[in-house]
Amino acid sequence: MASAHIEAKLALLPDLPGSYQMKDINGKIIYVGKAKNLKNRVRSYFKSSHEGKTAKLVSEIADFDFIVTSTDKEAFLLEITLIQKYQPYYNIKLKKGTGYPYIKITNERDPQILITGDVKKDGGYYFGPYPNVYAAEETLQFIQRVYPLRRCHGYQGRPCLYYHMGQCLGACFKEVPQEEYEAQIKRIKSFLNGNTAKVKQQLTKRMEDAAADLEFERAADIRDQIKYIEATVEKQKIISNDRTTRDLFNFYWDKGWMSIQVFFIRQARLMKREKRLFPIVNTATEEFESFILQFYNRKNNVKPHEILVPKGMDNQVLSDILGVPVRTPQRGEKRALLDLAAKNSRITLEEKFRLLELDNRKTSGAQEEIMAALHLPKSGHVIEAFDHSHIKGSEPVSAMVQFVDGRPAKSNYRKYKLAQDEGQHSANEDANTREVIRRRYTRLLKEHHPLPDLILMDGGAIEMNAAKEVLADELNLDIPVAGMVKNDKHRTAALLFGDADQPINLDPRSQGFYLLERIQDEVHRFAITFHRQRHSKNSLSSHLESIPGVGPKTRGKLLREFKTINNIKGATVDEIRALGISKTTAQTIKLSL
Repeated sequence: MASAHIEAKLALLPDLPGSYQMKDINGKIIYVGKAKNLKNRVRSYFKSSHEGKTAKLVSEIADFDFIVTSTDKEAFLLEITLIQKYQPYYNIKLKKGTGYPYIKITNERDPQILITGDVKKDGGYYFGPYPNVYAAEETLQFIQRVYPLRRCHGYQGRPCLYYHMGQCLGACFKEVPQEEYEAQIKRIKSFLNGNTAKVKQQLTKRMEDAAADLEFERAADIRDQIKYIEATVEKQKIISNDRTTRDLFNFYWDKGWMSIQVFFIRQARLMKREKRLFPIVNTATEEFESFILQFYNRKNNVKPHEILVPKGMDNQVLSDILGVPVRTPQRGEKRALLDLAAKNSRITLEEKFRLLELDNRKTSGAQEEIMAALHLPKSGHVIEAFDHSHIKGSEPVSAMVQFVDGRPAKSNYRKYKLAQDEGQHSANEDANTREVIRRRYTRLLKEHHPLPDLILMDGGAIEMNAAKEVLADELNLDIPVAGMVKNDKHRTAALLFGDADQPINLDPRSQGFYLLERIQDEVHRFAITFHRQRHSKNSLSSHLESIPGVGPKTRGKLLREFKTINNIKGATVDEIRALGISKTTAQTIKLSL
């Protein structure tokens, strides 16, 4: 039976072709499939009975994702690419291969046509890759019969067997004119580029004649040849002979949110996709361009030879900054891929909005599931969660998030700078917990604010028990406290609760587990963000402290006015002096930086 989370996503699947990726509880892709109709295919996993390996797969699915394509064939080619990339456990039949082949015309005086798995810069003509190896081999044999080049090993003083069969132009015993090869290669290239109508018409006539003569096996062979040709040379937008490495960006925005899709095109294939969702504060164009620039500022992100974006962007500025051409395709295959990215962006954002709507309906029930698992009254409405952050014990901070009926109440989030005892290691989770719990609930009592119905401590038993002792022994409060624990992959795993620190396992496919995961991720995000802000500010302040003549007042003036080291470095001596700082000190600051 599908979880509530999966049921919600099933309702949002489009009636379109594409690839779907099944994920386990740790978010790892365990199966990649293709579908002519994503809605029907993916729903069948959860709405039908299965046996054997399929049943085992379904039992491990905790989530899924999908990518919409333009055609069924593209869905197939994309499926292969993703299998090669992620090597999913349940795609054993396909993942053991060494790759998918190309049909190649060699660059030689007497060229030949063959199948290869390696693409080299050797002047040869490459077509593919082809997902169906058997079809590629059959098509190659067909070409060798209809459009022969050199089939033998070369000149040997006498005609080879293939020449006698009409499958070699005769390089085995004579000099074949270059013009003859060129004409034949032109026909092969036309055929492999999809101009198959004439050949298919001839084959269809031969198949019909064979059937009329009751040569049914011969007719079946010809029928299979037609199928192989269709499977091999049908032109696809995802596959092209243009092997330029490209990154393609497109977006969709609505209701203050932006959805961005990035397609990575390598070896003429869509090798990978990334998607991003975030709230925006500027215009969509500004946010989109800013995203692209930040995208390539990340560590280990290699820029391609070309970047494709939709119209309306300042392509020249982006090109100048990034150092690679930024273009907007107007027609053809690249334009179609750009439209495909836009379609996926819109579907992703609409899915988020609808999931949020469904989540809002279910969050109260999810919170009730957590309370029930801990044998607490389901009438509880408020959960508060805490997490600490520090760098090797230094600059410790803590953060608290509040969820009301399963929804984050961000106006009630709180940040805490923790005491740094020089006599102790500041990574003392017990001491940090005691301090923040004491400060939070002493204040609520003093100001007569309502108390939460449940407190969650990120980290486990140490933090949980420290919080319980402060509440009971110092504040005389009886608020339930549970510890949020993660597995070895740093994913939400269970709750610790009770006098014996008993693990309480929630169904990982339940809405209650989904809410617990969100709470744990949110408090961790909030704590890390606050700590980074503090660390950045302290690093800047420390940098200024090392400059002779710069005391606390001067540092304060500089920080308030310029905010960052780079801004101070860019300021003139006169601009620094305008803050009431002496000329000598201003010059010292400039020289020091």
